[in-house]
Amino acid sequence: MDEAMMTDQERLGAQPAAVGAGRGCGVYYVHTLGCQMNVHDSERISGVLEQEGYVPASAAQVEGRDLDLIVLNTCAVRENATDRMYGTLGSWAELKRDRPQLQIAVGGCMAQKDRERIAKRAPWVDAVFGTKNIASLPHLLQESREVHGPQVEITQDLTYFPSELPAARASSVSSWVSISVGCNNTCTFCIVPAVRGKERDRRVGDVLDEVQRCVDSGAKEVTLLGQNVNSFGYSTGDRFAFSKLLRACGDIQGLERVRFTSPHPAAFTDDVIEAMAQTPNIMHQLHMPLQSGSDKVLRAMRRSYRTERFMTILGKVREAMPDAQITTDIIVGFPGESDEDFERTMDVVKRSRFTSAFIFEYSPRPGTPAATMEQVPQDVVRERFRRLNALQESITAERMQDFVGSEVEVLVTDARGRKDQDTHRVTGRERTGVLVHIGAPAGFDVPRIGDVVRCTVTRAGKHYLIADPDPQRDGQVYSIV
Repeated sequence: MDEAMMTDQERLGAQPAAVGAGRGCGVYYVHTLGCQMNVHDSERISGVLEQEGYVPASAAQVEGRDLDLIVLNTCAVRENATDRMYGTLGSWAELKRDRPQLQIAVGGCMAQKDRERIAKRAPWVDAVFGTKNIASLPHLLQESREVHGPQVEITQDLTYFPSELPAARASSVSSWVSISVGCNNTCTFCIVPAVRGKERDRRVGDVLDEVQRCVDSGAKEVTLLGQNVNSFGYSTGDRFAFSKLLRACGDIQGLERVRFTSPHPAAFTDDVIEAMAQTPNIMHQLHMPLQSGSDKVLRAMRRSYRTERFMTILGKVREAMPDAQITTDIIVGFPGESDEDFERTMDVVKRSRFTSAFIFEYSPRPGTPAATMEQVPQDVVRERFRRLNALQESITAERMQDFVGSEVEVLVTDARGRKDQDTHRVTGRERTGVLVHIGAPAGFDVPRIGDVVRCTVTRAGKHYLIADPDPQRDGQVYSIV
């Protein structure tokens, strides 16, 4: 049939013309919104697609939109995530009009939440799949081609761990490893339990096997993932399971660095602090959400800890690991938050001296209890955000400045120094997680991805460090370990 005579439906059902011409089943691109769990899920989506014969797009193909399949892996945590999703899909509608053979799929938390609504609001989408349906994506795409219409598959029950699926990992030296999925908490602001389900732990042996496979494939660093990563093992009654897992990671040869995110303050026990301090390859980096410095607001949020408990944990961590860098999440303008409540948060931030903080203006999520509570006026929320952000930025600048002149050990993860490309810097993170851009001195080897560099910090940016050491100067060092 001549292409000019094909209907739109026939075009949508046709295989890409270039399939088989070095493009496999099609050239794909995954666009990820949201948290580290979503980033790791995108690696699983990529792994499933590549197992079926799809080919990852090059940077030039993404820029030129030379694609046969685009997958949007979505987030549902905040209101702007919804706006971003539909805004992105709207821009892709025009792309699909220009390339009618292009297929578009939507997965992740918004897909789990909105289900049929996405297909109705964005009828140019070919497949919608939930957080527990990653393995079904190739089949849904094929069905869409055959029936000339969108396919939706959303499962409520977990029948397999996403970690059982193949993964196309984004980094050769730093890997994500999920140890659990879902969440058992009932925070009044959070949609995660509704879209991710109840918490389910993987077997310890399966986790360690995956870590070992990552190391065997060249990874030097792993990050253990969970919605509440330190409640690992609670479902079986073993409250020491997470600290045991950390110590077991210390026995894996070739594994140089282990990080984890995000722990919940209510489940953060002394044995975890001891495991961090006593296991050499566990990094002294901690991201622990505060959410609010007001006990009244924490109760309204149904957060099962209070500020005294939170501050006690921080004190114990810093006593055991004086070099620890601690980051956090904070919500401003939660329903019912008074001026006094907000000032309590400001006070806790001053005392905590976080290295950095992800600060969010509260946005109601339909289906959560907080959405029905009396809301704080938006102009008040924005002013509180401005004040808290300014405070944290000043603290972060001081924490970054503390590194200047010190010696750090950086694992290089990017061969391009994004902040100063003209200087040919490379980028990585030092042991406590701070981003460092390194310039090799004249006459010295330039580090490659996977190298560990010992160097002197010469300058501090707002949220990163610069290391342009001159070994000829007294006290400055540069060496590839």
